[in-house]
Amino acid sequence: MIKDNRWNGVYSFEDSPYLMEILTELRSKETENIKFRKGLVKLGRYMGYEFTRTMDFKKTRIETPLEKTDGVASGDRDHVFIITVLRVAIPLMEGLIKTLEHARVGIVSASRGKAPDFEIEMNYIKVPRIKEEDTLIISDPMIATGSTLLKTITEIKKCGNPKRIVIIGVLAAPEGITAIKEEFPDVEIYVTKIDRELNDKGYILPGLGDAGDRAFGEPINISLLPMMHNLE
Repeated sequence: MIKDNRWNGVYSFEDSPYLMEILTELRSKETENIKFRKGLVKLGRYMGYEFTRTMDFKKTRIETPLEKTDGVASGDRDHVFIITVLRVAIPLMEGLIKTLEHARVGIVSASRGKAPDFEIEMNYIKVPRIKEEDTLIISDPMIATGSTLLKTITEIKKCGNPKRIVIIGVLAAPEGITAIKEEFPDVEIYVTKIDRELNDKGYILPGLGDAGDRAFGEPINISLLPMMHNLE
């Protein structure tokens, strides 16, 4: 895990040859849907494991068959809340839950409009109640302009004040990170790699294309219901 000195609280995993190998396969235009989804699951699982290094754990005293000894028990890992930004974040979330198995899960449906305005349409929010001890993780593979995440954070903050707000993604553009940190400086960001820049259509370069389409196929656009807030 590498701290990026351009911002506070921004980290990448560019020091991991294993993750760079998976990312290379995801970038390739020859990688088909199933391999793409499996790659996102692998990234989520490994990044979730690495993220636990930043969490608080409890010390405990146990007794082995031979003697008493000190050990470690779950602390923050018992209080994780993952927000999944539909639709491409689903396999990334699947990987995260393999490590953060106690996590509660919320769903946000949001779509970004075309350049140059990149207006965000948010149609659906369904989240469990947020608690003060929660580590809130927003799972979104592509941090491009940052506009979707800015809207998501704004709406989620209306539902409670967690201990930490963290974004876990695959790729980020410097423009998106800067936009998020300017509005929400305390939000932490963890990505596999920080890419070079955005193009004029708001895609990350070199990037990996439209991650949603590559994971699940190109969708047929249909009309959506007005935005709903549903707190469980």
